[in-house]
Amino acid sequence: MSKTFRSWDVDQRWLLAPSVDELVPAGHVAHFVRDTVRSGLDLSAIVSCYEEGPGYPPYHPVMMTALLVYAYSQGVYSSRRIARACEERVDFMALTALNRPDFRTISDFRKRHRAALSGLFVQVLELCGKAGLVKLGHVALDGTKIKANASKHKAMSYGRMDAATAKLEAEVAAWFARAAASDAAEDAAHGATRRGDELPAWVADKQARLAKIREAKAALEAEAQAAGQQPTDGPGDPSEPSDKTSHPVAAVKPAAKAQRNFTDLESRIMKTKDGFIQGYNAQAAVDAASQVIVAQDVVTAGNDVGQLLPLLDAIAAATGAQAKEVSADAGYCSEDNLAGLEDRGINGYIATGRQKHGTPAATGQRAARPGSRVAAMAKKLRRAGRRSRYRLRKQVVEPVFGQIKQARAFRQFLLRGLAQVKAEWAMICAVHNLLKLAAVRKNARRPGHLALAA
Repeated sequence: MSKTFRSWDVDQRWLLAPSVDELVPAGHVAHFVRDTVRSGLDLSAIVSCYEEGPGYPPYHPVMMTALLVYAYSQGVYSSRRIARACEERVDFMALTALNRPDFRTISDFRKRHRAALSGLFVQVLELCGKAGLVKLGHVALDGTKIKANASKHKAMSYGRMDAATAKLEAEVAAWFARAAASDAAEDAAHGATRRGDELPAWVADKQARLAKIREAKAALEAEAQAAGQQPTDGPGDPSEPSDKTSHPVAAVKPAAKAQRNFTDLESRIMKTKDGFIQGYNAQAAVDAASQVIVAQDVVTAGNDVGQLLPLLDAIAAATGAQAKEVSADAGYCSEDNLAGLEDRGINGYIATGRQKHGTPAATGQRAARPGSRVAAMAKKLRRAGRRSRYRLRKQVVEPVFGQIKQARAFRQFLLRGLAQVKAEWAMICAVHNLLKLAAVRKNARRPGHLALAA
């Protein structure tokens, strides 16, 4: 038996206007988002989670998906703000057909279907490809640091953890001793069955903080051990004893300055042009034809050098083709990355150093070994001068980050943990692409305008 949902009839006639379609003008992006989510996306992974059962019918999952997508397109990310918009804004009412889910319903829906919602990125990218917006003639890559849902002041270095652990252990032990002595005195004065023997609240708070510090220390020590342990088996017969394996591997201690945040353990302190933030490194590969994001990811590394080849592979996986040209700043430059471009048959334009003011291209200050790929890339950019294809990088990828962070006000992740942050960024990128598609469809309806595709 099919699942019963609350009514979501966007064609329902009502007294004040013929239909909810007339709440906002024709051609409004709310109509486009609603109709695209209803008929253009496969939401079976979300709808199939619901089964018939007792209780009041839930809100229709297709409506909830359209609501989230539209809210993100309007720069509204908080579940409380989305719920308030459903009550106050007619564009949201036109999309929900006057349904008003509360903020907890919206938040729970987003958490429950996190993986399926992040998968919308590939579906929207396919729609952009069918509309002719994905050419892959030139793709620009870049990363941007986005704040985590955590304060950098809630991070502590390993050195401070060591000192704080010893201090807190001594304080807690002393408090337990004083509490035990106080309990004994009160028992003698008031009797063993009288109240007053509970531990003070401040003891529990200190214990909770000590547990947090111990957890963070253990995580840092595990990372240091994994990074510092080297393979012990050398070439030869594995059955023969080896001097290298006869001794246990010494524990590797983290550096004193290694940090861990207590609010979001997977976020990192990252340097930006405006100072240091507690955040993540969001990556995007953007097609130069229409500024559509063709690959995206979020990493905890503060640098970009390890992200070039994974992004290129993600482009091929999502679109079934590979970019012909790729441009990226000096953060992506390395011998291995340039070799990876050659292996994939991609014409690369990767800066080899920071660009000097007034120079035609980022020809670089990095010392490159003669005959290396980095030296060849520097020569390639220098020879082309201001006509180099590298000039496309800033005008392709930087505006996309501007549209996301400035126009749609996404400057901080709401969720915590790398897996949830990845899903949130995928949703942001999917909405960006959907708005590009909406703009093309809107322009195609104008008289005399030539559409890119049907």
